Amino acid sequence: MTLSTRLLCVFYAVIALVALYGTWSENLAYFGPGAHAGGGGFLPDLRVNPASRSFAIDLGLFLLAAAVWMVREARKVGVRFVWVYIVLAFAIAISVTFPLFLLARELRLASGKPAPAVGPVTRALDLAGLAALTLASVAFGLWLH
Repeated sequence: MTLSTRLLCVFYAVIALVALYGTWSENLAYFGPGAHAGGGGFLPDLRVNPASRSFAIDLGLFLLAAAVWMVREARKVGVRFVWVYIVLAFAIAISVTFPLFLLARELRLASGKPAPAVGPVTRALDLAGLAALTLASVAFGLWLH
């Protein structure tokens, strides 16, 4: 692995760690004792004002675009478990899982191993997953708006 690839991997890891701290320090404060009655208002709070709606729509559509690219790139270069990164984007944060995917991609490319063949079932499942994600993103954007 070249020095520039190692530095890029470290950079992606640092972004993921900073994002994890930044998002979850706020999430824990939001969901903490006495704060927002246990956090049941998280999604409705995204609709509080135009700024929060704009930011939520922006992140939602970025997640959709990133997911499409991640699935295609994972299949092309052979990054495993791409859907884990996408699902965890909802549970943790896309700002954490996207740099982790980029890190995994760089490590895979640096390995020099050829990408495994992807069968039609995997492609069909990927398309179904991306279609469901697209519908959910559109519904979420309409609900926010």
